[in-house]
Amino acid sequence: MSTEPCRSEPAAQLALSGPTMGTRWSALAHAQHALDRHVLEHALAEACHRVDQQMSTWKPDSNLMRLNRMAVGAWMSIPDELAYVLALGEGVRQRSGGLFDMAVLGAVQTAGFGPPARPETPAGGERSTGPALEIDMGGLRARRLEPVALDLSGIAKGFAVDLMARTMEDFGVQDYLVSIDGEVQAGGFRGDGRPWAVALEAPDADRRDIAARLEIHNASLATSGSYRHRRLVGDRWISHTIDPRSGVPVESDLVSVTVQMPDCVLADAWATALLVAGRQRAEEMCRAEGLSAVLIAETGMGRELVGCGAFAR
Repeated sequence: MSTEPCRSEPAAQLALSGPTMGTRWSALAHAQHALDRHVLEHALAEACHRVDQQMSTWKPDSNLMRLNRMAVGAWMSIPDELAYVLALGEGVRQRSGGLFDMAVLGAVQTAGFGPPARPETPAGGERSTGPALEIDMGGLRARRLEPVALDLSGIAKGFAVDLMARTMEDFGVQDYLVSIDGEVQAGGFRGDGRPWAVALEAPDADRRDIAARLEIHNASLATSGSYRHRRLVGDRWISHTIDPRSGVPVESDLVSVTVQMPDCVLADAWATALLVAGRQRAEEMCRAEGLSAVLIAETGMGRELVGCGAFAR
């Protein structure tokens, strides 16, 4: 997704960005009071860094990867933020019928994506349809119930965006737009009083184009797609997104899914679930769960944009 900054000049207007998680975070702030650019920038970067340190699969010493190396059934103390994300992810796994599942790191690595596999990390493979982990929220601890490795790539960036939004509000900024890749949260309005305008990227691997423009206010958007992070195997392209039911890269008539929700962490997870589901089931799930989404499907006649919920029109 790309964002469109407004042209008005309020008391404090800042555009900030920085590296995180192999990509970049960005933020636009419109405030009615003076802001210390460097202090705010440091706080936003720290929010992203905290998520990366806890939930990265690329950092062997992250809390997540240490949990992946624990013996099955052994409890490990974890930070409250990681516990929160794991619990939310498990909730979406249950509600989606397993279309979203965090226990896919082994399958991701087998498909040639993600960090190189380490000898001490479970390779994954077939498992039961039940939960792969147990979270004790009161005791802030977790344990794996099966020899699988967890991957939070489908939910952690959304949570980092939520933390950035919380940081903005802690600084007294009510009108802001924060994002990491296709995950976006908008607070309040642009400087001209209109909702924030967000460009929905067309699902083309070799060029950047716009499929639609969405306006949001006090809401989050998250996008999952099969067109950007992919690799060629033989004569076909395979996606980095894993179908948890089969353990192999997803093959779906959907090439892009964008979900709108109040919290970006949940929008992130549901976008992945709907992409795996395919168009027909994704539409059914949107109706059942009350989700607002934009689905981009490949048909025999080309691409079709399908709006669900608030985007039905």
